[in-house]
Amino acid sequence: MDKLSQILWRERELMESLLFKLEVEQLVVSSGRTRWLARSAEEVEMVLGLLRETEVLRAVVSDEAAESVGLPPDASLRDLAAAAQEPWSSILDDHRTVFQALGAEIAALAQTNRELLTAGLRSARETLLSFESAVTGYAADGAAVAAGASSSLVDRSL
Repeated sequence: MDKLSQILWRERELMESLLFKLEVEQLVVSSGRTRWLARSAEEVEMVLGLLRETEVLRAVVSDEAAESVGLPPDASLRDLAAAAQEPWSSILDDHRTVFQALGAEIAALAQTNRELLTAGLRSARETLLSFESAVTGYAADGAAVAAGASSSLVDRSL
């Protein structure tokens, strides 16, 4: 159980790091300073990769821990906590509770970031369309509907 707890601690640290990276990504997107957007996205992907690797390791060690308390190999963390003796029962239950909370925070923040990125993309697309033609309205899917071509004046000194 000690080995499993160590891996669960590592996974918690990675989830907190992911939450931090997602918050940084949100700050970058909402500030409009897209210079760091690619780097921020890379950092999120890096933490996700580390989380995937840790998940595989956790699955192996979790199967071993399940076997040690007489459970089938794919036992849930809840089942492991219920079958383990103290102090491991409380420790595993604590990990499970924190994972649920962090998972909910990560999901909500990731959804907000997707919405911000989608809105930014839509705005950029509409701006580019306005250079080519006048936007006269929007289609049912939210895309800009353009009229015929018109001339645009662009200040290239910006």
